[in-house]
Amino acid sequence: MLKVSALVKDYATPEGAFRAVNDVSFEVAKGQFYTLLGPSGCGKTTTLRCVAGLEQVSSGTITIGDTVVTDGARGIHVPSYKRDIGVVFQSYAIWPHMDVFGNVSYPLRIARPKVPQAEIRERVMDALQLVGMAHLAHRAATQLSGGQQQRVAFARALVRRPRLLLLDEPLSNLDAKLREQMRYELQELVARVATTTLYVTHDQAEALAMSNTIAVMSDGVIVQSGPPRQVYQRPANPFVANFLGVANILRARVVQHDAARTLVALDGEAGRLSVARSADVRVGDLVDVVFRPEDTDISPVAPAGSHNVLPAEVDRVSFQGGSSECVVRAAGIPIRSTLPVRIECHAGQAVWLTIAAERCVVFPAGAPSNVSSPESRMALG
Repeated sequence: MLKVSALVKDYATPEGAFRAVNDVSFEVAKGQFYTLLGPSGCGKTTTLRCVAGLEQVSSGTITIGDTVVTDGARGIHVPSYKRDIGVVFQSYAIWPHMDVFGNVSYPLRIARPKVPQAEIRERVMDALQLVGMAHLAHRAATQLSGGQQQRVAFARALVRRPRLLLLDEPLSNLDAKLREQMRYELQELVARVATTTLYVTHDQAEALAMSNTIAVMSDGVIVQSGPPRQVYQRPANPFVANFLGVANILRARVVQHDAARTLVALDGEAGRLSVARSADVRVGDLVDVVFRPEDTDISPVAPAGSHNVLPAEVDRVSFQGGSSECVVRAAGIPIRSTLPVRIECHAGQAVWLTIAAERCVVFPAGAPSNVSSPESRMALG
């Protein structure tokens, strides 16, 4: 439904050319919720703005449905108002001099060909009903809470009944509790209207909870894409592992490597780990072993006959309500562990840490993380 091919966007700056988006390609199927996830400055919002027609691309093509809306080589640039899209910005862009009905009806009132008044009212009220705001149709925009403003922005984006919905960090201005509530409301809303959605966020929890597909961006490129569970459990490199959630990254040396497993010795004589999956490594190579805090277990006694068990000492414990976040040290190496509330431990306690071999991923030490500062993309020549 949406196809982006070899997208490049350069900006001219006093320091030289800046490549914000570098040869990005992806497809979003009809009805899919596709998320561009990454840190500030990675190019995700610029990519969305190119899809929206708010930025002229340097090269590449963008197709919505069967219509080519952007083609840098052929000079095609369909303006935003002629693209079959709805957009919600981070700021919501609610007009303060209009009431709720006026804000939502605006895209239809300026549409060409002209939309009849009776149809405008029907479509506006349908959109407001979808977001639970029909009873506030005539409330002044200045009297709306943050969550209500967000709902109005969604209704305004949906009132045109677009083929493609573009959402640029729409939850970032809300407080934590409201943000979580609106995340679920947005997820249900998008499912009800079955609108193809391109979502931009830097929030990993949002991406994991809402998406059919996540594309992790860094330095203007997509470094990994796939279903949320796959990207989370099988990161392509240490950057993805560390950005998408929390990851332990331990330096080690390969002591055995064959088709079945990789055995590594951790720095500092902390112990040895058996790893089920590994990159292309050889015996003697320095590697980084990556695993999640929830892929560990802590016991006050040594588990009988278990592999990947390290003696450790609890450094600190943070109670989180539904779980506890614990940091232990194995031969001085800090390792984070997520524990169910039924398991209690305290600082200074001697414990045994078990790490799930099938959840460990090995990368060559110092593997490129595909993350750099914006300055590194200057002076493209």
